Amino acid sequence: MIKKLIIVFIAVFAIKSYAQQGTASPYSFYGIGTLKFKGTVENRSMGGLSIFSDSIHINLRNPAFYTGKNIRRYNNESRPVKFTVGGSYNSLNLIAANGEEQASSTTFDYLALNVPLGKFGFGFGLLPFTSVGYKLESLNTAGDPANRYSGEGGLNKAFIGFAYQLTNNFRIGIDGQYNFGNVQNNAIAFIYDSQGNPVQFQTREDNRSDLSGLNFDVGLAYNAKINDKYEVMASVAYTPKSNLTSNNTRSLSSVVINAITGSEFVVSTIDQDLSLNNLEKTDLTLPSRFSFGAGIGKPLKWFVGAEYTKVNTSQFSNPIITNSSTTFEDASSFSFGGFFIPDYNSFSSYFKRVVYRAGVRFEGTGLNINNESINEFGISFGAGLPVGGAFSNANIGFEFGQRGTTNQNLIQENFFTLSISLSLNDRWFQKRKFN
Repeated sequence: MIKKLIIVFIAVFAIKSYAQQGTASPYSFYGIGTLKFKGTVENRSMGGLSIFSDSIHINLRNPAFYTGKNIRRYNNESRPVKFTVGGSYNSLNLIAANGEEQASSTTFDYLALNVPLGKFGFGFGLLPFTSVGYKLESLNTAGDPANRYSGEGGLNKAFIGFAYQLTNNFRIGIDGQYNFGNVQNNAIAFIYDSQGNPVQFQTREDNRSDLSGLNFDVGLAYNAKINDKYEVMASVAYTPKSNLTSNNTRSLSSVVINAITGSEFVVSTIDQDLSLNNLEKTDLTLPSRFSFGAGIGKPLKWFVGAEYTKVNTSQFSNPIITNSSTTFEDASSFSFGGFFIPDYNSFSSYFKRVVYRAGVRFEGTGLNINNESINEFGISFGAGLPVGGAFSNANIGFEFGQRGTTNQNLIQENFFTLSISLSLNDRWFQKRKFN
């Protein structure tokens, strides 16, 4: 057990040490960033499908999965303690009407622990929920910079959840989450003299919002054998609307810009008093979320399922930043995927014990810019590689997809994501037996 925990902490340290900005997407300019958390590597490798649960992987999308039936290998007395850590690398090809650019980011994705307690189970962990990371520049008719925007930050979640096995077929769970983080952005509107030369001192506006707040979600899961071979699974999860408190600051800086490197050097700064406009402390609305799905499979052999999610993104509001060209509409997504195991108990071939996963997803992000809805599509593949014993494994996933469009002078992102996680399991609680 201690060795496995050491591996987890080494992995977390390595991911955090190598991690850069959590995203490079221009669409993270809007709201409080792009949605970062889309489940574990196992979920994402099946198109984001989160309705499947077993005894060796943590499912963070529905708190009902923190508990489950005891397993035969442990004499039907307990389930393993499960802990997992994951990270990802994302490569973007940004396509606009006037050219293309490349960008990339590497980030820590989640760290979680799930502990069984009889019919109960609880889980806790930490994950980044949204991410901001962009650098944008527009040109004037002369081909010189007109506006420059940059931003960083995002929202994180620390969570703890509990679940209870109501019957052999039904489980229910609840998650409590503390959201925290900050979003920083700045903008420069370039000024030129009558000869078209940039003036010596430009003005940069800097905004920072420190965010915090609580929310929760509930889930229900069902699974049952329909005959000796096949099993059905279904799940429902709901997150009510909640609020974040945003403590805001704004300043104006006089800057000198290096004509060769583009670097900005601050000469002087003036802090603005946002209390005059009641913007020093504001509330942000996080939208409600509802998902449901179902699937069928043969235990330890294969599974296939579908899931639909709706997010009332039109409820989102952010008083500190307004943009007349941008609106939020209700978002939705559809996922279809599954897995296949050639031979779970094979002794002759390692690759027959590997879990092969695949899936596809279609998503409306809820963001509408210049009357153009921003949609996303992804196709994913992955594998679960047994390591160290019967229950621990390393997971690797790949996703290829597209976000956005070049219509209305927008940007289309073609992305590739490589995700890696460790799912480590051990037995902590055992009944002592005496002859």
